[in-house]
Amino acid sequence: MFKKGGTLRELYDSLFAKSWPMWVGGVLLAVLNILLFVVKYPWGASGGYLNIGQNFLGAFGWESMSTSTPVSMHTVAILNIMVVVGSMTASLFSGEFGIKIAPKGELFKGFLGGALMAVGSMVGVGCTTGGFFSALPALSGGALFLALGFLIGTYIALKYIIWEMEVLPFMSTGKSYTFLAGNSKHGAWQKWLAWLVIIAVLYVAGNYNYEGSSGMKVLGWHIIIGLLLGLILQRSRFCIVRAFREPFMTGEATAPVAVIISILVILTGYTVLKYFGVGNAAETSVRAIEMKAVYASFWAKALIGGFIFGLGMTIAGGCAVGTLWRAGEGHVKLWLSALGFVVFAPIARNFVVPFFDSFLPEATKVFLPDYLGYTGSVILILVLLLFAYIFVKWNEKTGKFSAF
Repeated sequence: MFKKGGTLRELYDSLFAKSWPMWVGGVLLAVLNILLFVVKYPWGASGGYLNIGQNFLGAFGWESMSTSTPVSMHTVAILNIMVVVGSMTASLFSGEFGIKIAPKGELFKGFLGGALMAVGSMVGVGCTTGGFFSALPALSGGALFLALGFLIGTYIALKYIIWEMEVLPFMSTGKSYTFLAGNSKHGAWQKWLAWLVIIAVLYVAGNYNYEGSSGMKVLGWHIIIGLLLGLILQRSRFCIVRAFREPFMTGEATAPVAVIISILVILTGYTVLKYFGVGNAAETSVRAIEMKAVYASFWAKALIGGFIFGLGMTIAGGCAVGTLWRAGEGHVKLWLSALGFVVFAPIARNFVVPFFDSFLPEATKVFLPDYLGYTGSVILILVLLLFAYIFVKWNEKTGKFSAF
């Protein structure tokens, strides 16, 4: 596509010839997350799955599950779709795209994991992205319990997977297939398709911005930012599931450290924005800006929801966002995971959440600075991140908590 040895070819190879360091992806994702805070609201994913699911079920006549907000007007739904598109574009450029069909047992686990994530995110009022990756640096108390639930759910799911490998090996074995994979002789079409996708995305984003209203411009920028999120996720293979899973599986600390670095960057940006009351023009008060990404999940709902979500993301092999960018690479297992999430999110919200609400203590919004002040809250998060860093690096060397 570009002349070998040329400047543009060197740039292209730097971007797509090999994967980026995960921590680099984490820093870039953090910057985009801070931009999303200013444009409208911090990065999340479960609300987008819910909206897509409501529109999907409504289209099949399930009116009680439907919504009046179309996917094209829902910022989080747009972000989710564009993460898939961005990841697909990056994998096309790098020659890593292909329709990859896993064995039947793995496909089933993909769908089951997506359904569990849907339930967990609705009960816990958030997923690994909005409820943890954005909410923790937003100084939300509920994020602490959600993260604890993720840890417990991930650990138990790993125990199950190890048992399954020993007792039910047929669940993960069998024929797998790959179609439309690129290679040196027949992969040129992937790169040209990637350019066509980018042109189409820019055209659609331009149409939103051309409408002139601030709301449409916000949607247009979510299209662009979502595309960049997907591209960065795919090239860096940034994965929150791995951050929770690897210490108990292989002991590798690369993913946990990358997530810790990313959260540190977001924490810095969010704290400045919240402390000085900087937000988009639609926000009418400093308090409204402070409460961004602070959800009514403290404490039991976050813990139980996080536990269920942790089970699901470990079984599926991808969290809410990890499912999206892996689906963009062509992994059919993650397509089914996304489908399970989409279908069961509205069902869980309407039927499962009321069940838990009937016996759990009332969930509240807990903004840590209301109790500890900004200084105390930031110090608390920094101490927890430092403890997590020390633990994962120590475990990487000793393997004390690793299963393999």
